[in-house]
Amino acid sequence: MKAIQFHEYGKPDVLKVVDVPTPQVDKGHVLVQVKAAGVNFADTARRYGQYLEKTPLPYIPGGEVSGVITEVAPDVTDFKVGDRVVALTANGGYAEYIALHESQLVQIPDQVDFNQAASILGQGLSAYHILKTSGQMKKNETVLVHAAAGGVGTLAVQLAKIMGASHVIATASSTEKLELAASLGADTVINYTEESWHKQVRSVTDGKGVDVILEMVGGEIFKNSLKCLAINGRLVIYGRAGGQITQFDPAILMQRNVSVVGFWLVHILNDTKLYKDSVKELLTYISEGQLKLIVGEALPLEEADKAHELIEGRKTIGKLVLNP
Repeated sequence: MKAIQFHEYGKPDVLKVVDVPTPQVDKGHVLVQVKAAGVNFADTARRYGQYLEKTPLPYIPGGEVSGVITEVAPDVTDFKVGDRVVALTANGGYAEYIALHESQLVQIPDQVDFNQAASILGQGLSAYHILKTSGQMKKNETVLVHAAAGGVGTLAVQLAKIMGASHVIATASSTEKLELAASLGADTVINYTEESWHKQVRSVTDGKGVDVILEMVGGEIFKNSLKCLAINGRLVIYGRAGGQITQFDPAILMQRNVSVVGFWLVHILNDTKLYKDSVKELLTYISEGQLKLIVGEALPLEEADKAHELIEGRKTIGKLVLNP
């Protein structure tokens, strides 16, 4: 089968199309013909060897897959050949086939297509649990979503509304991206390239600040985000796209009883019931039309290097997927 693999860390051109053996189906596993594989910023961190955990070489990236089951192990009873499924996996998604354990699989509703299903996994679960689990968002609270036109951001804006946020503030770097965030339900949109953006946040909240902030850039964005928190506010860090190591005085947190919380999706996946229940809930939101997915671009598997270039250049709106 064809797969995308890298044998060394580096720029997008280290991603190569290779022929590798089709995975064997072991006990408890199924073989899935991949129809769509999600592309994430984390995949680029893997490629550079800068992920939160060590990335072994050679490596086939891709943690989000949707597709059709083509083979099942004899002991698998909940799934059958022909089932449309979606799953999060450690790696191996940039390929024509992948072997997955049945505990990873969730059935895809008929109303949801493969690109949509692959788009909801890493970023949808992240947005969901950043708000609900780490951010402890409650009804009628205010939420600030940075990078609101990105994969996590577009979903977080909508999920905050679904969960009952009273005011969602979205930031982005261009008029086009801000218009997208507004169309998805953001009550206020602010261009974070403007030096006064954090002052605008406090202004639209009548000086109170916001209850929950989703932050993944670091550097000055992080520092200024702290200034936007209301009393007892929570800032959830789920990335460091700016690549900067940020220092701050923890005493700042005492001034308004605010919290800085870290989020890593891996720990959600370790709880199989929590993982499956939240995926099913997200798929239900999509099938019922409550949650709109922005699939920015669907590229052939062979153009994985282009996909990584687009993500790193911040030239994407919504989710990027590969179609083997």
